[in-house]
Amino acid sequence: MNVPKTLPRALSIMSACAVIAGVCVSQEKRVKMKDLPEAVQKTVNEQSKGATIKGLSKEVQKGQTVYEVELTVDGHSKDVTIDSSGKVVEAEEQVQLSSLPEAIQTAIKQNARTAQIQLVESVIKGGTLQYYEVHLKKGTKKSELKIGPDGKVVKD
Repeated sequence: MNVPKTLPRALSIMSACAVIAGVCVSQEKRVKMKDLPEAVQKTVNEQSKGATIKGLSKEVQKGQTVYEVELTVDGHSKDVTIDSSGKVVEAEEQVQLSSLPEAIQTAIKQNARTAQIQLVESVIKGGTLQYYEVHLKKGTKKSELKIGPDGKVVKD
């Protein structure tokens, strides 16, 4: 069999890309309450009081294992990310645009321009509101916009 000289190099490059992609892509894995560390179970129980648990998952983000609980609270969604020690890392909760301060509503509407506002979520990290994540749709294109509590666009 005659193998082209470039084939081994191409396979080597493809293997390296696969390894890199595997490291960069975090895999979310569905889990059950009994599979969670005790501290995480405690936090899930605290966070889910008066809510319905829709799902639990585990994933590795930046080398750290975190757990996410998907909740429905009073008819809206809330996702809480918890570290292995049971500390809440981040909470994203659906909010009504009309419930936000007037200045924030105005900033969202101005920056959304002609796109349809699909959903607004508050994003809290370390117990502090970081920004509002606005899900937009214009035609078939979907996008996100982040507006800080000061009404300014937050850049990634």
